[in-house]
Amino acid sequence: MHNRVIGVFVLRVLLGVIFMMQGFGKVFTWGMDNVYKSFEPYEETFLPKLLLVFTAYFTSYAELIGGFLLIIGLFRNYALYALGAVLLIVAFGHGLTSPIWDLSHVFPRAVLLISLLLIPQEWDKWQIEIIIRKPQ
Repeated sequence: MHNRVIGVFVLRVLLGVIFMMQGFGKVFTWGMDNVYKSFEPYEETFLPKLLLVFTAYFTSYAELIGGFLLIIGLFRNYALYALGAVLLIVAFGHGLTSPIWDLSHVFPRAVLLISLLLIPQEWDKWQIEIIIRKPQ
């Protein structure tokens, strides 16, 4: 029982730290102008510039905020859905510019995220949401 609770906690917090630090680096260290510059290769595709700008901001802030929410255990499922969308966007984008690309950035995160979606939420006992929504 304790191993299951600790295992789910570590899984959730680890994924949260990975995403939050990625988002933190993009937003505060690298800067959003530089993040968008990294999207320049996609301007040569059929994707409109407005969509690229939105995607740069959405993925960066979703990683930062979603990762933080996972760490503290608040709005867990919504955070997982947003981060899942980020992974789908990243996989599509990389596949669009290069048919063979390095999966090492997406695959481990996808495995952790899908694991959390498949594990019953009742197993995730160490989270803020449990404190807020005490059973009545």
